[in-house]
Amino acid sequence: MNWKPLFSKALASNPNRLHFAAHSHHLWPDAAYEGHIAAAQDALELADRKWDRIMGPLWAEAQGHIASILNLPSPQSTAFSSNTHDFLIRIMSAIPVRPVRVLTTDSEFHSFRRQMDRWAESGTAIVEAVAPDRLVERAQSGNHDLIFASHVLFNSGTVLNGIEQLAALARPEGPWVVIDGYHGFMAIDTDLSAVAGSIFYVAGGYKYAMSGEGICFLHAPPGYAPRPEITGWFAAFDDLSLPPGQVGYAPDGRRFLGSTFEPSGLYRFNAVQNMLSEAQLSISLISGHVAMLQQQFLRHDPLPDMRLLNPLDGKPHARFLAFQGSNASSMHDALNARNIITDVRGDILRIGFAAYHDESDVERLTEAIRESA
Repeated sequence: MNWKPLFSKALASNPNRLHFAAHSHHLWPDAAYEGHIAAAQDALELADRKWDRIMGPLWAEAQGHIASILNLPSPQSTAFSSNTHDFLIRIMSAIPVRPVRVLTTDSEFHSFRRQMDRWAESGTAIVEAVAPDRLVERAQSGNHDLIFASHVLFNSGTVLNGIEQLAALARPEGPWVVIDGYHGFMAIDTDLSAVAGSIFYVAGGYKYAMSGEGICFLHAPPGYAPRPEITGWFAAFDDLSLPPGQVGYAPDGRRFLGSTFEPSGLYRFNAVQNMLSEAQLSISLISGHVAMLQQQFLRHDPLPDMRLLNPLDGKPHARFLAFQGSNASSMHDALNARNIITDVRGDILRIGFAAYHDESDVERLTEAIRESA
C-alpha cells in the first residue's frame, strides 16, 4: 500500500529526507496542515467568539473520535490539555494523603521520572519503581495510593501486560491506576470498555494520531478524583450554581481542565480523524503495513551487533524497533548526517515506521545502515 499522497506537503518540504522517527515526531499529513489553517481562519473571523465553536462542536467531535478509538462508554469522560504532564499534576493534587505512595515501572518517560524524583525529594511522594513484569505482583500488595505505568514502554517498545489486573485493584478511595497510552494510542488497537470505569488513561496526538503538539487528553473514570486541587476556571463549567465561596467542578472529565489553552490541536486532530475515515485507514490496517515493513527490515539483519529489545512475535507490537548496543549513538549520528532521521535514548537506537513509508524506503534505510557501519 502507498499512502504517501496523504503526506504530500511534509514529504515535498524535504524530499531527500528519510524520516524513520514516527514514534517520536510523526510527520503531519496534509489534513493536519489544513486543520491548522482552519484554526487560524476561525481566529481571524470569529475572534473571541471562536470559543463557542471550540468548546462546542469541535470539543464534542474530538471526544467522539477518542471514545470510538478506545471504545469508551461515554465521550464526556474525556478532557483535553496541551500535554499529559498537566493531567499527572492534577491527578496527584486530588489524592488526599501525603506523602503519596507511588508504584511505577523503571522504564517510564523522562518527564514522569523527573517529576517523581522531585516529589520524592520534597516528601510529596514515596516512589517505588519495579521492572515492568513485576508491576502487577507489587500492585497487589495494597501498599500504594497511585499506580502509574505505560501501555507501551517508550524506550524498549515492550507492551505492558496486566492492565485488567491493575484495574481490578482500583477504587475511588484508592489506589488509583493511571495508564500512559502515548505509545499505544492509535498504534495498537485498544479497547478500554472493560476497564474504563476504574482507570485513568492519558495520551496525545503528537505521535500516531498524527496531529502535532498541544493535543493531549485524559479519560477520567466517573467517581474518581471529583475535585482536583490544581484547577482552573474551565473546570467550573456546568457547576455555576454553588453559593459564593465554594469551588465547583464540572461533573465529567472537564473537572480536570485548567484555563485558556491554544486550541489548534483540536482542529488538527479532528481533521486527521476525518481524513482517516475518508481514506478507510484503520489502526489495524496501518499496523499491518508497519509490521510488513518491520519484517522486511529485519530480514536484512542490518544491525547484527545490536540486540533487538522488542522482537516481532505476532502479538500487538510497537510501531518502532528498539536496538540496544554501544554503537547506538554513533549509528544515529551517521544516519542523521545522511538526512535519515531516527532517534537514540542512551544506548538504544529506535527506528519507527509509518504509513508514509513503503518498501523502497526500507531498502534505502538498510543500505545506508550498511554503509554507515
